[in-house]
This record gives sequence, C-alpha cells and structure tokens, in this order.
Amino acid sequence: MLRVVIVDDEPLAVRAMRRLLAAHADVSVVGTADTLRAAAAVLAAERPDAVFLDIDLGTGTGFDLIARLDPAPKVVFVTAHAAYAVDAFAADAVDYLLKPVEPERLAEALARLNRAKAQAAPPAAPAAKGEILELRTPNRTVLAAPDDIAALCAEGDFTRVVLAEQPALLIWRTLSHFETVLPAPPFVRLSRSLILNRTRLRGFDTPSRNRSRVTLEGVAEPLVLGRVATTRLREALAKAGSAQPDQPER
Repeated sequence: MLRVVIVDDEPLAVRAMRRLLAAHADVSVVGTADTLRAAAAVLAAERPDAVFLDIDLGTGTGFDLIARLDPAPKVVFVTAHAAYAVDAFAADAVDYLLKPVEPERLAEALARLNRAKAQAAPPAAPAAKGEILELRTPNRTVLAAPDDIAALCAEGDFTRVVLAEQPALLIWRTLSHFETVLPAPPFVRLSRSLILNRTRLRGFDTPSRNRSRVTLEGVAEPLVLGRVATTRLREALAKAGSAQPDQPER
C-alpha cells in the first residue's frame, strides 16, 4: 500500500486529487494540509511514502516545505505552473504534474513512486533451503521454492521468472532484488540481464564465438547466452569443481 499526503491551499484541488487517487486501490490518502505549518505537522505524524505537493502555498512554497523535512518523503509536485519543472527535478522530485491532472499522468506518477519505494526497501535476507517465495503478478500469486526457479531474465523494471514445468511469470521486481533474495550458490548472475540456477543446468553448446545455448531441466526451450555470460558460466562451473556441466551438449 502506498501511503500519501496531499498538500494544496485550494480545497477544490485537494478534493480533485482525492477523487483521482480513489481509483487506485493500492493508494491510501493518510492526510491533507493547506499550509506549510499544517503540512509539516501531518508529514511528521504520518511519515507517508509520498506527498502530492503544490508549489504556491500562499505563505510559502512547496520548496520551503521540502527544505524543512529530514528525511523528506518522495515528492510529486502538482501545480498550474510549468515554469518550476527544472527546480522541481533539481529537488529530486519523482514527477511533476500540471493541473488539471489527467488520470493517465497520475497513473504514471504512481508507477514511478512504487518503483522508487521498491528500490528504497531494505534488502531481504536470502531464502533458506526449502523456504517458499511469493511471486506476485497483477492477477495472481504463485508460491515457489527456490529449486523451482530455473532462471530469471531482466525486462526493464520487471523480471521474467522462468519456472520448471510451469509458465514463466513477469514480476514487478528488478533482477537485483532477486539477486539478494536467492541463495548463491546455486544461483549465479551471469550478466546484467540473467541469473541462472546452476542445479538446473543440463548442458550447453556454442554455435558461435559470441553466443551459446543452455539447456535447463524443466524448461522446454534453451536460453541463449552472449559471450560474457558464457564466460561467467564456465568460470562458475570451474569454481564449483567442474569445468563442464553434466552431459554437455555439442
């Protein structure tokens, strides 16, 4: 749940933002304020994840409020003036919305806030042997043991989790998150975009100098690796005491 505060000296603007945010079930408005003093108080009391902040607050500006906060929540400026955009991003704003706020732009800002919140979360402890992981998609949650995961592939801010004998899942988590959660070994990061479960490896072949194909137990299609990933895989196998996987394909 994303906990937010709305700061604006116009009551109509506060109501409009509340109405827009009500369409998002994963957002909770935990407070509102119309002055700098009231805003500082509610932010200190609620410690929200983010604040939707107007710039012109009559007795001061949204920039004045940010300067008073330590630490400050993530900020999305909401204003009728485009001229402050450069100053807003210089103050590490997550987004800058112009009034009247369009639902599509609000959705983009919320997506950015959720990404920023996920990246700021403390790293989780690696999963213990036999521990079950929750793999959450927008439509369902799949429970899987680390052994069930054959590989993980980065796709922007998402990770495609390749499961043995099951369809792959697209999870809204970065590959770096899974690197902190999964035990190493047997999981080894081979490149910026790939983590492999070494125990699922059944062979690989190298049709060219710049790429190879790995066969994983429980996965129908082989994965294609670039030259760097292939080199790192060989190094990981050698470090484990075997320069080649069992029954290598040629």
